[in-house]
Amino acid sequence: MSSDDQHITIEVDDRVVAEADLHLDPDAGVLHADLHLEAGHRRPGTGADLVDTVLAEADAEPGTPLQATLPAGDAESLIRLRERCDSVQTRPAGATVIAEGSLPRD
Repeated sequence: MSSDDQHITIEVDDRVVAEADLHLDPDAGVLHADLHLEAGHRRPGTGADLVDTVLAEADAEPGTPLQATLPAGDAESLIRLRERCDSVQTRPAGATVIAEGSLPRD
């Protein structure tokens, strides 16, 4: 990970339940976010919390293009991305979904 990369974790009872790796590509001006959630049963709201944390802690300007990779079937994270980001478009990519939009300007 370069010094510009960020790693975000969400822990519950000393256990990592969600994490994200962020990388701002300065040449393309795009923030890449890889979201990962613990497999199996987890507390409702974990995916939404991860998206909120990523958007709050991302070291990028409002309006920066965002490309997020998340597990296929993770509707909670995808719904939150669509609620919080501008013009989110998705496409399948194997066992993941790639969501592209831009960081909120609020």
